[in-house]
Amino acid sequence: MKIVLAYSGGLDTSVLLSWIKETYNAEMIAFCADIGQEEELKGLDQKARRTGASKVHIQDLTEEFARDFIFPMIQAGAIYENQYFLGTSIARPLIAKGMMDIVRKEKADAIAHGATGKGNDQVRFELTAYAMDPNIKIIAPWREERFRRQFAGRAEMIAYCADKNIPVEASAKKPYSMDRNLLHISFESGVLEDPWAEPSKDMFKLSVAPEDAPDKPEYVTLDFEHGICTRVNGKPLSPANVLRTLNKIGGRNGIGRVDLVENRFVGMKSRGVYETPGGSILHFAHRQIETLTMDREVMHLRDSLIPRYSELVYNGYWFSPERLALQALVTESQKNVTGTVRLKLYKGNLITVGRKSALSLYRPDIATMESGESIYNQDDATGFIKLNALRLRVKAMVETQATRKSSGK
Repeated sequence: MKIVLAYSGGLDTSVLLSWIKETYNAEMIAFCADIGQEEELKGLDQKARRTGASKVHIQDLTEEFARDFIFPMIQAGAIYENQYFLGTSIARPLIAKGMMDIVRKEKADAIAHGATGKGNDQVRFELTAYAMDPNIKIIAPWREERFRRQFAGRAEMIAYCADKNIPVEASAKKPYSMDRNLLHISFESGVLEDPWAEPSKDMFKLSVAPEDAPDKPEYVTLDFEHGICTRVNGKPLSPANVLRTLNKIGGRNGIGRVDLVENRFVGMKSRGVYETPGGSILHFAHRQIETLTMDREVMHLRDSLIPRYSELVYNGYWFSPERLALQALVTESQKNVTGTVRLKLYKGNLITVGRKSALSLYRPDIATMESGESIYNQDDATGFIKLNALRLRVKAMVETQATRKSSGK
């Protein structure tokens, strides 16, 4: 049996690689998608082979991640439950897609992952896998009782690695778990399971605390073409480099920290802390250029679909027909979202200080209070208001007549 494992090199997936190989008598192929983990990828190939992998595939998917996953999601304005920028959610379909590519290449029999039976990631990985191969076999050890009996906690995992000479750096007491990619870093579990507990200051990796950010504001300009950011401070950048650049700019100004309690797809609530400096800037700036260039009804229609779109991403339905249909509408809505936004960043705050576009629907000659009678005649507002007030006037008339009748007048 040949199995492709989603491998990160951490304690959990190191144990899984060895355990699955032994339990299923399988050939293990380790797969890692490089989606911006940075230093976490160092030495991964050697570590996987020493743990028992026959082959290791590490694919650089950072540009695909930004171009085909993050940017379309930002065009949609997707933020789950008005707080979460979906950094982990949007990464899982791409990782699963990469795994399935390796399954076909290696003619493997199954995929395996280390997502727990209580989380969202198991759903995201497997929905994507089934969308690409309805008959794929999936191994999820955390949903096997024999695995949970053997590994009640991190101490048992560390002891297992010591016994098997598996190279891992881990301690029995880990204060939280961390997941990093190009869009964000997420922190959860451990000490963060208490929603009253404030995260420690040294936990954060991408950003300084707002109170420690520079006392002088920093200005940044973003150029958009059809809803996609193509330049930062006038410099043309690839999608991935847009995010890398904005992560640095936002990070040093304390931008993008979010502490929230969210509703998982599997039914429970969970507390998570996130750093999304570049993504926060992109979302904010994108909305500002939309206010200038998008038709009112198109904007309201798209906005009405944000909760649904966000749920689809969060729940793992990226490759579903309904998400693709929504994306087609989003793409159409973005055709005139072109222009430049200027922001001021100061101690965790994003402040708009300018926006411009050749396709701007904002007309000072119409909006001005000084004149502007050539296109908009203020006299017309009288009939407009009366027509829109008709149902309210009728309701008031009926209620007045009923009151008079009941009082005998």
